[in-house]
Amino acid sequence: MRRFCYFWSKIAASITMKKQTISFELSVFESLEELNEQDHRLMLLAIAARKDAYAPYSNFKVGAAVLLENGEVVIGSNQENASYPSGLCAERVAVFQAGAKFPGVTIKSIAITAKSNTHLVTKPAAPCGNCRQAISEYEYKQQSPIELILMGEQGDIIKCQSLDDLLPLSFNNSYL
Repeated sequence: MRRFCYFWSKIAASITMKKQTISFELSVFESLEELNEQDHRLMLLAIAARKDAYAPYSNFKVGAAVLLENGEVVIGSNQENASYPSGLCAERVAVFQAGAKFPGVTIKSIAITAKSNTHLVTKPAAPCGNCRQAISEYEYKQQSPIELILMGEQGDIIKCQSLDDLLPLSFNNSYL
């Protein structure tokens, strides 16, 4: 067994490997008032949507507001279910509703905000993995980035230029 491990380590050491760094920039705002008028309005709509979340199990309410290229805004809030996999996050509710109501219209940006009934959320709430994948699908389909504006209940607000910033090396239908 030792001989095998030694042999394998010699082979592994002789393999040439390149390291690459993946990075991105984001903007951090200390308050809603620092956002431009369009992003400020979008976040206020996400906050309003958050109030209508159905979250009796997690007590974690999320609101999302999607701005479309045609100027329309579509909102969503998380909708839980006693059978946990049956619920939907606010981001997917809003994005899927936008796709159903305005097929083919480009999504420009999404504002997302979260609040807990059990503690103060002071960090920006980023989309979960399922939501990142769903938003990534739309970004790939429309061949243009979707800005994300993220906040908790209080504290800093983060803005990134594309979902690809949060989900590099994403899987899409080009692999199928």
